[in-house]
Amino acid sequence: MFSSRLWNLFIDSFPKMFIRGLTVTIPLTAIAFSLAMVIAVIVALVQFANIKVLKQICRFYIWIFRGTPLIVQLFIVFFGLMNVGLVLEPFLAAVIVFALNEGAYGAETVRASLESVPSGQLEAGQCAGLSYLQTIFRIVLPQAMRTAFPSLFNALISMLKDTSLAATITVTEMFKVSQQIVARTYEPLLLYLEVGLIYLIFSTVLTKLQSIGEKKLSYYGRKEG
Repeated sequence: MFSSRLWNLFIDSFPKMFIRGLTVTIPLTAIAFSLAMVIAVIVALVQFANIKVLKQICRFYIWIFRGTPLIVQLFIVFFGLMNVGLVLEPFLAAVIVFALNEGAYGAETVRASLESVPSGQLEAGQCAGLSYLQTIFRIVLPQAMRTAFPSLFNALISMLKDTSLAATITVTEMFKVSQQIVARTYEPLLLYLEVGLIYLIFSTVLTKLQSIGEKKLSYYGRKEG
């Protein structure tokens, strides 16, 4: 049972963390994920087109960011680059790292989806007079993104939770706020459960949006079929 002190602490701290989630955690996730999707599509298309030198560069990029921990990447970009005179704002550093990290994973998802589109689609587009790029962007890529949607949306939900790591480079998102309140009140169990509840609320909303998106894509897929 909550004592009156703990209940008052819960009521007082909830809006502080929730508002910081809306103003920092959500924007960080949205900006980083949007950039990650741009990176993922470009890298996937380069690999799909089998452009030799560029493909090797893309594979190297994917190897690095999939093979090293996210928190290490955050420390390298934020703390490490200071040694070479490149000082980044914490929020910007977090956006860059999350975008590059998720871009590497997303590129593999999109690449696999591109390869799942029947080769006849590409040939049919070119036979219809479309250029290679027109065929890719008008026919192949839309089908691939429909296939990749569930996996990419799961990655978005995962990124939302991973943004808590940004607290380690002083980004004052909602997990950082919870740490600050814990340091002042010495109530880690209550406050970490509380911030976990807020993450759960955000993730649940995204899961619901994912379900709606999948139903709409399924409907349009049947309609086109």
